[in-house]
Amino acid sequence: MSGRPSPITVTPAAVTRIKAILAGRANPAAGLRIGVSSRGCSGLSYTLDFADAREAADEVMDVDGATIFIDPKATMFIFGTEMDYQESQMQSGFVFRNPNEKGRCGCGESFHV
Repeated sequence: MSGRPSPITVTPAAVTRIKAILAGRANPAAGLRIGVSSRGCSGLSYTLDFADAREAADEVMDVDGATIFIDPKATMFIFGTEMDYQESQMQSGFVFRNPNEKGRCGCGESFHV
């Protein structure tokens, strides 16, 4: 990423989970792609997909051996975000703490900036 700040930070718990997900996949993936899509009541939702290869404009991050691709259309919405992974008795999943968010929908599935 040559001198530019990373668009997001990834906690050790998220890195561990990303590595486990990638290792458990039947077909090897190049990494995990983070993006945003228009969806939900507030307008935007985070997306996570397996990336079989780098796309031309992807931002690429290697975080402690976990390769993360960031969709270029997502960068302006997620810059400064922290990605974490949390587990509790009731749920587990990736959590995004985004300082750009101006609000979230009631169910927490979408956000707006």
